[in-house]
Amino acid sequence: MRERVDWAEVASNSLLRKAVGCWRDDSELWFDHAYERLPETVRVNPLSSDREWVEKWLESCDGEPIIWYKGPGSAWTMPFTRGKAEGETKKLLAALHETGRLTRQEAVSMLPVIALDTQPGEITLDMCASPGSKTTQISEQLGNSGVVVANEIVRGRVNLLVSNIQRHRSRSVIVVNHDARHFPNVPEAGYDRILVDAPCTGTGTTRKNPDVWNRWKPNGGRSMQKLQIDILARAARLVKKGGRIVYSTCSLDPIENEAVVAEVLRKHPEMQLISAHDAIPELSASKGFRSWPMLDDNCSIVQNVEDSESFLPPTESDISKQLPLCMRVWNDQSEGGGFFLAILEKSDNVESKKIEVQETLSAEESPRDKDMAPQPISDSQKAMLTQYLGKVPDNLWARGRKILCATPEASIIWSSERSRRGGRTRIPGQRWRPLSVVHLGQEVAHLRKGEFERIVGAAASSFSQMIEKGVIDVPTEYINYLLEGDEPNPEEISSELLQKRGNILLRDASNGTTIPVWVGGRVTLMMRAYERNVLCAIRGIIQNTKSEEE
Repeated sequence: MRERVDWAEVASNSLLRKAVGCWRDDSELWFDHAYERLPETVRVNPLSSDREWVEKWLESCDGEPIIWYKGPGSAWTMPFTRGKAEGETKKLLAALHETGRLTRQEAVSMLPVIALDTQPGEITLDMCASPGSKTTQISEQLGNSGVVVANEIVRGRVNLLVSNIQRHRSRSVIVVNHDARHFPNVPEAGYDRILVDAPCTGTGTTRKNPDVWNRWKPNGGRSMQKLQIDILARAARLVKKGGRIVYSTCSLDPIENEAVVAEVLRKHPEMQLISAHDAIPELSASKGFRSWPMLDDNCSIVQNVEDSESFLPPTESDISKQLPLCMRVWNDQSEGGGFFLAILEKSDNVESKKIEVQETLSAEESPRDKDMAPQPISDSQKAMLTQYLGKVPDNLWARGRKILCATPEASIIWSSERSRRGGRTRIPGQRWRPLSVVHLGQEVAHLRKGEFERIVGAAASSFSQMIEKGVIDVPTEYINYLLEGDEPNPEEISSELLQKRGNILLRDASNGTTIPVWVGGRVTLMMRAYERNVLCAIRGIIQNTKSEEE
């Protein structure tokens, strides 16, 4: 049996508590707010047609809007501890999260995307994206236009990222698998916005991860810093002229925060800080440090320092005077977790480097995409889908047996020319390489042996508005019967169903609610339990049987 840890005692005697005493004069105020477990906080998805209902439900549960959150959408603090909802509230909260209508996310974790301020239609890069809560927040800013390229280096975490993207049901995400320090220069025009939510020691997460009290040591930040600098420096090269980078960590250590920013400003004079405080004026927060003490392994201040320059406060006045524009969010200020935020912008006056092209490859000579990389649907696939669905939208892609729906900007990236060998070799577009693309857009349909099989239940509502066939409008009561668990005969619902077999979408003629069904001898609901639970709650329906899983 696992021994119970007295975290209060561990925290009181921790090196982290001693370190914060070197960074703040009033560290006891921080400590008093750095231990209690976090409240449950959620973000409502503005892309969902059920947004208003979700917000009213949160209000009925005594949830309170987070005043500093700037949408689209909204964010709420719930009146219970994270993960401690009970009864029907727990059940429905889980269902709303799993169906993408809201996202359970720590409040301070929402800050970087607010500061990023992505605009519809822009091309954005999330360099360290998994598990994906910030990526989905960016996609909400985009509003199913533009693209957010979500990168993750660890293959196992890529799967978690894809799962979260699918849960959210947005079309603007491209998931890729790269080391962020060496991220490919695709598209060559650069990114409008880049988020670097860097790997860190997590010293701001003690209310969520109490084991940080026990394991944090001063050398942790020093060991992480080179990685953080390398990723942020790569972002500085990838962002467009006039573009914005947000650098964030959930660390309190200046070695991982202001020191990283200072080093990148030193290496990239074309970058400058702008005020993070102006971006989120309603949030109580502190200015970034201009100086900080060097600590030894016991968190004692070292007077004679021989550390790397990148660990030290900058001596350059033009860099030092910018650092207060960074934002430090302490636990006692946020009443949540600790966080660090910096907004960097690239000058419009950067001169482009002229590179002599030595070789231009043909399409046949160029590197090919991996077999499972998404590709635009072929003419034959489009003809087949049109036969079943009538008019189909542009920007459909195929990946194995899956049909994916993306935004037009994904095609722009895929079609664009690119290079390798530092620009000396030109490569034609019509490919993803050197991007390693794992997933794209929203999964909307499945094929079987190359033929249409069914529309994916999670895409039923949005995809039904893009097709001409395969959707039948029916009275409200028949939608309710199916959600209750009934399996009526086809003729009871609509004479149109007598000529149908297989997957069909039924749409409520009064409000547009769309559900996937299977038509055989009877009409059977084809919907995950989470989705069914939400629709029943919205419509005031009591279920009488278990739903068939999709």
